[in-house]
Amino acid sequence: MYWRGVVMWHCEGMEWRAPYAPVAISPPNQGTRQSASGHAIRQRITIAPHDARWMFALDRPFEVLPKAMLARGNYLWSAQPIRKARRYEVISSPQISEMKLQPRERREALDVPASISPAVRELAQSWTAQNSNPRAIVNSALQFFRAQGFRYSLSPGEYKKNDLEQFLFHRRVGFCEHYAASFATLMRLAAVPARVVAGYLGGEYNDLGGFVLVRQSDAHAWCEVWLPDSGWTRVDPTTVVAPGRASLDLNSFLARNAATGELNTRQSAFVAELFRSAIFTNVRLAWETLNYEWDTRLLGFDADVQEVFLDSIGIANRGPLFLVVEILIVAVALLLTYAGWMQLRTRSRRDRAKGLYDRFCRKIARLGVRRDPWEGPSDFSRRAAQSLPDEAERIREISNIYIALRYAPESTAILLDRFAKDVSAFPSHSG
Repeated sequence: MYWRGVVMWHCEGMEWRAPYAPVAISPPNQGTRQSASGHAIRQRITIAPHDARWMFALDRPFEVLPKAMLARGNYLWSAQPIRKARRYEVISSPQISEMKLQPRERREALDVPASISPAVRELAQSWTAQNSNPRAIVNSALQFFRAQGFRYSLSPGEYKKNDLEQFLFHRRVGFCEHYAASFATLMRLAAVPARVVAGYLGGEYNDLGGFVLVRQSDAHAWCEVWLPDSGWTRVDPTTVVAPGRASLDLNSFLARNAATGELNTRQSAFVAELFRSAIFTNVRLAWETLNYEWDTRLLGFDADVQEVFLDSIGIANRGPLFLVVEILIVAVALLLTYAGWMQLRTRSRRDRAKGLYDRFCRKIARLGVRRDPWEGPSDFSRRAAQSLPDEAERIREISNIYIALRYAPESTAILLDRFAKDVSAFPSHSG
């Protein structure tokens, strides 16, 4: 699910920004509204205060809300900064498209800064020389990102607005904003109108409360290009560079980063194990449902409705302090119960795997490669394989099994037994 936030038109290479004062547009005409009705999705959204004016909705909203406007680019813009939780209802449809691009809008959607380097301009022009059809140009650009060794990373280092050449031809590492900005800039250089959309991707469905929770960690950026036969069309270059990133939830993302060593090993292992536990998930969903009900049924209504709701759950006339204390006591009790259960459940398996891995490290140390105390299993595996090329394959296999035992969502007894056999069979002396 793509949640539309803000549409950015102003291009500065690696940096894009939205208008300071968005231009209001009229809602779709009656014919378009009827055409979209078969695909319309009605949402009731509670947005947390953020002190700005953007209001997100499923791609794309097409109705004007009270105290808000539909801005150019089909996104919602509040009349006032959102400084407290706000609940609103909106209707979206993925089928809405504008089949005509106004001359002024076309000029704006093709504008690029003069500071773009000749090498970047030549890259975009090479695609137009091959085939001037906009769809062919888009496909050529996606193939470039797919084939040139680009990597997705949440910590790629800093890029400045004039670092487009550095990103495209040298470093080739970044996250969604870098890929959206660079792709849209290349499209404009290739004479394809383009813009960048910032919003959210995905979200977690809470089947206990029957709602979707969209977190700030779901923030995402993508592109839209103007195609003559279909109007503004979404293109997400990040999915080409990292096909699995867009579909990963928070739990899988933490587990994957733990296995690849991008996070601190001890902290990431604990957090990943904690988040993927069924008990913790149920507790978390229940807590989120309580917060959701509090926001939507209590804070969003007047005092009489609040009193009826509190009375229905048996805590009316006890004061807010009592309610807060009661909730905290229940939460702490649940978390302590969970922590004790997790420790008993995982200690045996993790201790055995850790003990076997320590034995494996001692064997490698006797072969001349000693593991540093701060070195993660992935880094140590690469260094040991380089130092002991004859044993490189076995070192990588044992290390991968250990990482799976420590950080994978599920590890079987069969895998642990195989790990033990491989460690026992690994030589402890050369020759």
